Amino acid sequence: MKRIFLLCCFVAFSALAQNFVEIRTIDPTIAVEARYAMSHNFIGRPIAGYHAEKCFLTPEAASALGKVQGELRAYGMSLKVYDCYRPQRAVNDFIAWAKDESDQKMKKEFYPRVDKRDAFKLGYIAEKSGHTRGSTIDLTIAGLDMGTTYDFFDELAHTANPNVSAEARRNRLLLKSVMEKFGFRGYEYEWWHFTLANEPFPDTYFDVEVK
Repeated sequence: MKRIFLLCCFVAFSALAQNFVEIRTIDPTIAVEARYAMSHNFIGRPIAGYHAEKCFLTPEAASALGKVQGELRAYGMSLKVYDCYRPQRAVNDFIAWAKDESDQKMKKEFYPRVDKRDAFKLGYIAEKSGHTRGSTIDLTIAGLDMGTTYDFFDELAHTANPNVSAEARRNRLLLKSVMEKFGFRGYEYEWWHFTLANEPFPDTYFDVEVK
């Protein structure tokens, strides 16, 4: 049984390594705070499929992100990454959570003005996520005020929302501009969410665990 278990783990790791790279092998100065491998997230527990605080991306997305980091470091700034490649089983975990009306323990911090049942129609959760294709990333510029926390389900998290402070608007624009400069496109409902425009797997949704 132990040999079978080790073989399964090796196969899974090989599948992950074949298509993705860990971002810190590209640039170890990028901070990684993998929220879904811990309990500080909108569900309040580690998410299915996350067993390590690591950020995996396609080589193309990782290379582009390394260029973003190089640009920011020249001005004394740095990226902080919250989520990268996301297994489909994690997305399924999100879907199950959204349907469980009794689980509201993280509402005050992450969705105080939103009914969690509306998370799909409002664009905060999707049954198919770009993260699962390996070229989408959630991130911020460390130490800068972006107006809301990460994964805040609210209109205030919309990238162009005028109701956050002028400082937060400038910081969001800075993040958006530098990401777009190196080939990423943003998501209008989440200031932290970017996808490589020329992603290599536009129609493939992976389900290899993060280890």
